[in-house]
Amino acid sequence: MNKNVPEPPHPTRRRQRLPGDTATEVAKVREEAEQIEAILQSNSYIPAIMDTSFLGGNDARSVRLQLDYLKPELLMREHGVEYTIVVFGGTRIPEPARCAAETKALEEELAVSPDDRQLARRLELARRVQSKSHYYDVAREFSHLVARAGEGPGDSRLVVVTGGGPGIMEAANRGAAEADAKSIGLNITLPREQFPNAYVSPELCFQFNYFALRKLHFMLRARALIAFPGGYGTLDELFETLTLIQTRKIKPLPVVLVGESFWRRAVDFDFLVEEGVIDPEDRELFWFAETAQDIWSGLQHWYERAGDTLLPNATASEKRA
Repeated sequence: MNKNVPEPPHPTRRRQRLPGDTATEVAKVREEAEQIEAILQSNSYIPAIMDTSFLGGNDARSVRLQLDYLKPELLMREHGVEYTIVVFGGTRIPEPARCAAETKALEEELAVSPDDRQLARRLELARRVQSKSHYYDVAREFSHLVARAGEGPGDSRLVVVTGGGPGIMEAANRGAAEADAKSIGLNITLPREQFPNAYVSPELCFQFNYFALRKLHFMLRARALIAFPGGYGTLDELFETLTLIQTRKIKPLPVVLVGESFWRRAVDFDFLVEEGVIDPEDRELFWFAETAQDIWSGLQHWYERAGDTLLPNATASEKRA
């Protein structure tokens, strides 16, 4: 033993306090103590990383943008997420049983008040939503197929990612949960809080401050976009993805529109070609599907034609899943 080597110091404690490490030692008179207390209570003395007022201000926006990107990125890496399949669709399309119950309740109300035009309109909309509710089951089944693409529930290389909300997104997260697989939910802070659905994997449920960073994470690992009938949010994600592929800002990926009758009326793509505002080849950036197996088989075929696989470096058994 070398007696010249001192004992390592304690990582936090000292045997003798340093000068000025307590306010009472610094303050010689009462006025000084009051001044020191004023300093300690000043906003300027709050460390920047703990100053929520500073972090929430306009000048710290660049820092918030970085953090909005970094936290989900690190957690996805930690949980082994390499690739995702983005599933979007209407938040107003719940499971068929719930739709049927809501429609029946409105029918009974209207039977009592047959002249209530507002009630009749609500019933008409409920029936329209009910006619699309089978897509809830399609999204749910599709997630089962994605869950089988790897080496079991613990394999998170390829997972479904949704906006984390209700409706079709709930169905996609639910299908993964029922297969004991992980799935991601990218929620967004809104003036009126939107709670995530109960089927997102808790460790992979994120809340973003900025739509831009949320969109970035939708595309960063995406191997496909599956768009079910939906509203503005679904259209937003669909057209942004199509634009990124059209301009080759990203490597082309398959885009599937589920529910041909809905999409042909919602967006007249042929009209856009005829008007010369998009090229005929831009009409070929997507295709229609109706069932979960249609979607899955189409993705496999697309990647086969591209000389690739949906899950890169997949084994033969995984390719057949």
